[in-house]
Amino acid sequence: MATQDQDISYNQFTGSLTPLANLSSLRFVSLSTNHFQISMPFLSLANLPNLKILLGDENKMIMEPNSFHASIPKFQLNIISLSKCTTDKGLSLQPPNFLYYQYDLRYVDFSYNNFSGTVPLWLSENNTKLEDLLLLGNSFTGPLLLSQLLNPNMSSIDISNNKLQGQIPTNICSNFPNLEFLFLSKNAIKGNIPPCLGGMNTLSVLDLSDNHLSGRVPEELVMRSSLGILRLSNNNLSGMIVPMMFNTSKLSNLYLDGNNFAGEIPDIDVSATDFSHSSLEEIDLSNNSFNGKLPRWIGNVSHLKRLALSNNHFEGSIPMDLCNLYELEFLELSQNNLSGSIPSCFNTPYLRHVHLKRNKLRGPLTFAFNSSSLVTLDLRGNNLTGNIPKWISTLSALSVLLLKDNHLDGGIPVQLCKLYSLSIVDLSGNMFSGHIPSCLGNLTLAMNKEKSFVDNSWYIGYTMKDLSISINSHGYPNSYMVEEIEFTTKSMSYTYGGDILEYMSGIDLSCNKLTGQIPLELGNLSEIHSLNLSHNNLIGVIPSSFSKLKQIESLDLSYNNLTGRIPVQLVELNSLEVFSVAHNNLSGNIPEPKAQFGTFDERSYEGNPLLCGALLQNNCFKTESPSTAPTTEDDEGEGSFMDTYVFCVSFLVSYVIVLLGISIVLYINPYWRQAWFSFIESCITTCRYSIVGNFLELYIFKRCA
Repeated sequence: MATQDQDISYNQFTGSLTPLANLSSLRFVSLSTNHFQISMPFLSLANLPNLKILLGDENKMIMEPNSFHASIPKFQLNIISLSKCTTDKGLSLQPPNFLYYQYDLRYVDFSYNNFSGTVPLWLSENNTKLEDLLLLGNSFTGPLLLSQLLNPNMSSIDISNNKLQGQIPTNICSNFPNLEFLFLSKNAIKGNIPPCLGGMNTLSVLDLSDNHLSGRVPEELVMRSSLGILRLSNNNLSGMIVPMMFNTSKLSNLYLDGNNFAGEIPDIDVSATDFSHSSLEEIDLSNNSFNGKLPRWIGNVSHLKRLALSNNHFEGSIPMDLCNLYELEFLELSQNNLSGSIPSCFNTPYLRHVHLKRNKLRGPLTFAFNSSSLVTLDLRGNNLTGNIPKWISTLSALSVLLLKDNHLDGGIPVQLCKLYSLSIVDLSGNMFSGHIPSCLGNLTLAMNKEKSFVDNSWYIGYTMKDLSISINSHGYPNSYMVEEIEFTTKSMSYTYGGDILEYMSGIDLSCNKLTGQIPLELGNLSEIHSLNLSHNNLIGVIPSSFSKLKQIESLDLSYNNLTGRIPVQLVELNSLEVFSVAHNNLSGNIPEPKAQFGTFDERSYEGNPLLCGALLQNNCFKTESPSTAPTTEDDEGEGSFMDTYVFCVSFLVSYVIVLLGISIVLYINPYWRQAWFSFIESCITTCRYSIVGNFLELYIFKRCA
């Protein structure tokens, strides 16, 4: 017996949909997340007159012969969702032709299908009740052309990530007067932003990022509209920023990063301005050309959670007013000209990510950022001095510590070993001295989702009340800020963010003054991906325990004073991509050129004259038998010491025996005793005359000269 609704999603079925043609009373069909071959004319569903909802996401769309394209289905859909469907051989397709005969659509989702041609805005003309039109992630081209027909029901339009050109049509405001969500990002749209968008009383989200827009930002967009999220990132916008843009009652997220804004951000008289009604939670002005000092009034935006002002020309000190941002979670002030010391008051309870790299900050690491929630501390490329303070052990959630290229000194504190969430450590390019703490081998370096800054998502969907279903097709993030860090590995600097950052782990102690031996315990870092101890003064042998670093991709021990052999066990490291022990005092055979070690050339071993092997054009002349060859460097050193000791003792005993023998013979036999003393007297006389003769000869030679 046929049922009213049918849901066969998430079952991984394959084949065709022919059997469904006999279920004439069906109203709701969900075929999502299977491997069905869905024909574009939908012939298998053409005889379902009561069908209202069709969900066919993540299947395969195929083209039927042209003779079938004239078939007109009997149903009139309210909802159709065919997102993320593949096509034969990656062909670009047009939206289904049967949609020309649909007049009652409310929700259309054709996202990520590689559809081409012009944007099918005729859907809004044929379907005056259409509310949601989602066409993102296709290959639609040409300008965005709108008819003069009014569509008061349209709520959301998303045509982002296509190839649209031309300008934003000025009649978009009159055609869709009740629009709430407009996404046109990642296209090639140029021209100015229509000021009319600021007069739309219902528009709450506007995303025009990653286009070629120019001109100024209409003040109406932030001063008069109902916008909650305004994203204009990565365009060619310019002009001054009006400070009152930051004091609105509705705007919560403002993204103006990646443009050509310049000049100073004027300060605001806090005593004459009421920021208590400001809803701003996120401000991103990074990657522009702002200069002057950081505005102090930002410290009065009481609900601010995320602030990004990086890659500008701000100068002066970090204002103490920023410490008033009690709810602050994300602070990005990198790549400016900020100077002075780091304020010691950044101890807000919610602070998770701090980026102050590549400024001119100086002084010691004061008791700043004392927050148990701190996950990332990036202070690279400044002029910081002094030691790593012991209070760093109180940062219990710290996962990323980046102090590269400063003037820090002293030893590496054992307190770092107490940071059990630590997974990325970069202390390179400083003046740290002393031994490497062996307790660093106790770090787990486990995957940590807290490292990547991802906020909860909100959704655009549709609720069908008469069928009591809700469709949440596409999620959009509450925050467009992404947590990213730079880390040097494999001899290059990489940027890590998102899922990759969550799994990345590494320790870089290079370019310091570290001494002593490499702790054997570092071989316990089984999850580490990168280890760099190069350009130090380390001595001793390479620990054979490094063979347990099964996840390691880059191992750099170059420019030290390491001795002994390269452990043959290292050939078991199947993930190793970059390996260097260059410029040490290593000796013996290099590892066999098999597995990953078959990909390394002589540059990995250069600067070690006692290393040998076919790769180095230096054959190993002596081959030790397995029974007599020492197995470790410690054994080799001990054997050498024993040989020297035996030789010395033997020589001393022999010398004493000879002297005693001569003395006894001379004492017993008077004739030999007389002959011995005569021989000694003759030698003394001969040596005396020889010395006098040499002296006279030298004197005569100098006089003649």
